[in-house]
Amino acid sequence: MRLRSLLFVPGDRPDRMEKALGLEADALILDLEDAVAPQAKPAARQLTAEFLRSAKQGPMFFIRVNALDSDLIDDDLEAILDARPDALILPKAEGATSVRALAAKAPGIPILPITTETPAAVFELGSYRTVRHLILGLTWGAEDLPAAIGATNSREEDGSYTPPYEMLRSLALFGAHAAGVEAIETVYPAFRELDGLAAYARRARRDGFTGMMAIHPAQVPIINAAFTPTVEELAEAQAIIDAFAANPGRGALNFGGRMIDAPHLRQARRLIALAETASP
Repeated sequence: MRLRSLLFVPGDRPDRMEKALGLEADALILDLEDAVAPQAKPAARQLTAEFLRSAKQGPMFFIRVNALDSDLIDDDLEAILDARPDALILPKAEGATSVRALAAKAPGIPILPITTETPAAVFELGSYRTVRHLILGLTWGAEDLPAAIGATNSREEDGSYTPPYEMLRSLALFGAHAAGVEAIETVYPAFRELDGLAAYARRARRDGFTGMMAIHPAQVPIINAAFTPTVEELAEAQAIIDAFAANPGRGALNFGGRMIDAPHLRQARRLIALAETASP
């Protein structure tokens, strides 16, 4: 499984769903929550279920259902579960308890929680490792929480996150790796700023995220490129592996004028495995 890019598509727009099939997103997130107005949700459920049943090939299909404490989620699940989505996106998740509650309603379907949308959620980021068998990844967001706590913004004037939200990003990243699941970076809202997106996505991969969510089709190829190892990276990784194989009794080596040891070998092996997973 590869999850470099996950593209949001409104659940009440079957035209956009069809177009999205022609993109190279690894997953489509068919959205029944924020992208759909309240009066349009019944139609969105039906349209999304019909699309799932008719789409035989293509990317993975995830459904973002409404929050557990809404009066909407049971209707969401009733409409779409028999169409067998590949995973459910759980908004406003508050740790392992939320995951177990959704898993009880939708047994056998993996869950990808959005982990930082309520104040209480922040204190549960370490709990997801207890439900690692029920989740395929963790992601986070910086849009809902400011409104929940009365903050005026989550970003500095230059577009970077303010300290509280930078902290959340880090905790979500480490929470995912502690659980041994995919670490999915949040969206880049300025969808016309493709250079800014490229830099943001490269930073995400540098920091340890394994993929990223997208809100516009133009973002998909840029995200895919950022999360795909380059030829040069793979060549160096293989050279590191070969160097240790040629020196089985050495714990540290001089490699191109710098010292490398066990963590470098693990990272090289991880990069090669990532490339093999990403191969068609």
